This record gives sequence, structure tokens and C-alpha cells, in this order.
Amino acid sequence: MSAARRVVVAEFGPPEVMSVVNEDLAPPAAGEVQLRHTAIGFNFIDVYQRKGLYPLPLPTGLGFEAAGVVEAVGPGVTGIRPGERVATMNAGVGAYADRRNVPAEKLVTLPDNVSDEAAATLLFKGLTAQYLLRATHAVQPGDLLLVHSAAGGVGQILTRWATALGATVIGTTGSPRKREAALAAGCAAVLDLTDPDWPQTFLAASGGRKARVVYDAVGKDTLLKSLDCAAPFGLVVSYGAASGKAPAIDPELLGQKGGLFLTRPSVFPHNAEPSALRAHAADLFDAIGRNHVAVDIGQRFELAQIVEVHRAAEERRAEGAILITP
Repeated sequence: MSAARRVVVAEFGPPEVMSVVNEDLAPPAAGEVQLRHTAIGFNFIDVYQRKGLYPLPLPTGLGFEAAGVVEAVGPGVTGIRPGERVATMNAGVGAYADRRNVPAEKLVTLPDNVSDEAAATLLFKGLTAQYLLRATHAVQPGDLLLVHSAAGGVGQILTRWATALGATVIGTTGSPRKREAALAAGCAAVLDLTDPDWPQTFLAASGGRKARVVYDAVGKDTLLKSLDCAAPFGLVVSYGAASGKAPAIDPELLGQKGGLFLTRPSVFPHNAEPSALRAHAADLFDAIGRNHVAVDIGQRFELAQIVEVHRAAEERRAEGAILITP
């Protein structure tokens, strides 16, 4: 048995429902490896699950993304050895821990040019950007994109990578102080979502041109207005709910707005198969190597500060990615 610390949620609610507990960790079972985490990522889906917006069976752990070192392998595991640097983002909840056992097929081996911190803060968000840019819509040079929350963890990656692919990105932020971060990520212009007339500001910034794709991670506060920013036959991608669950959309409205397409994708189905996960991770690591994607760690916390992590995220005090260390 190994000693482990992990975050447990016994009931849904505010950040204070999370607690850090000490437990014994059994050796890895068949097909599993035991990881010692060196860096843990935060993603807004962690907040949704803690609050019960995406309910999990209770009690539950939290967190999807971490990097670390393989300490032991279970029976039947091949191709992975103790001492290797690896990362995971789709091995089930429980990454908020200093040690855990995960299925070996859910791991990706880290290349030398990707640090543990970069992997822990980029894998989930980077693979989200990867499917948004490659699968949801294959971004082409000349595309005009509207990216909500462009100063956030996914938003900055999405903006940098899309710009490297030749697209023009207009971004939005939830507060004026985040404008510089969005501009630094490559936005041609940045809109303030606290301005109720932001769709008109978008059209002014684009010279009257509407977006080929609107990437909306905000949800309730933005989705209906996002439809007004999409070009005829354009695509509106609702992939998050930072402000709350997005409203239901009458299909007739999509026709009235110009024959729009609306989708609600997720990173998990795109990376459910081990071969897909590794191929997409390789694409992401290649983008990192080309400097198309870079980590921007806005804040660092220890695992014991997990309540403050969620407070900072929900109050939108964090710019860029949040890194948690065991």
C-alpha cells in the first residue's frame, strides 16, 4: 500500500464542500499503472461537477488532468515502465491527488520538449482546442472566428493555434483587465462581454463581416447573441457553460438567423479510443514544438488550497491556466 492524498466531494455545493483526505492506495490492478503526480491541471468542468451541474455519484473525486511519473505497473501492462513521464486527461475523475491508479491505455508519454507543468495545464485544454480546430470545424486560412473567453485557458490556446493556421480571431473577455492577455494570444480585436451591445461591437471590429465559426464556452449569458455573430450557414459551437447552462434553442431560430449550424461537442468522445487520444496528443505536441501552442500559467496553487482554486476560477480572477501542485 502507498499513502495518497486526494480531494473528495461528499455533497454538491460551493467550493467549501471539497476536502483533502489521506488514504491508502492499493497497488495497481491488471491493466493499471500507479502515478505520482508532479503537476495537476484545473478545468472549468471541475466546477460544474462540484456544483452538480454535471452530477457525479457521491462521494466523488474531482479533476481530469495531471502529469507525473510512473511508480508501478500492474499485471499485463506493456509499453510503459516505472520512471517514465506521462500525462492523462481522460482517465475518469480523481486527478486532484498526489497519487492515483489509472488504466494504462489512458496515458500518453511525454516528449522531452513538453514539461510536466505544460502537460498538466495543456493536455485537456489543448486537446479541446485540437478537436475544435480540426474536427468540429477544420479551420482554414482566412476564416474569421469569434472566440469567447479568449483570455482563459482554452481561449488562449484556441486563439494562438487558430491564428497560426491563418485564421483571424476576434475575442471576448469577461472583464476589461483581461484584454491584454487576449491580444497577446493573437486576437485582432477584443470585446468586453459586460457591454450589452457586444454583438454590434463585433461587427464594427470585423468591418461588418460575420464569423465562420463562433466558439462559445460561456453559455447562458452569450449563446443567443452568439447566433447574431455567425455568418449565413455558419457554425456556432457551444462547448462550455461558464455563466450557466445554455438556453434551449428552437431550430426555427437557426433558420431565421441564416441557416446556422449549432453543435455541443465534448473532448471526451473525441479521445475515447486510445489510438485517437495518442494521435491527437501527438498533433498537440507538434503544435507546442512549433510554438503554435504555449502554456500561460496564470496562477499556481498547492493541492491543500483547492477551495481557493475554485473560488479564483468562479470569480474570474484567474488569467490563463491554473496549475495545482501536490
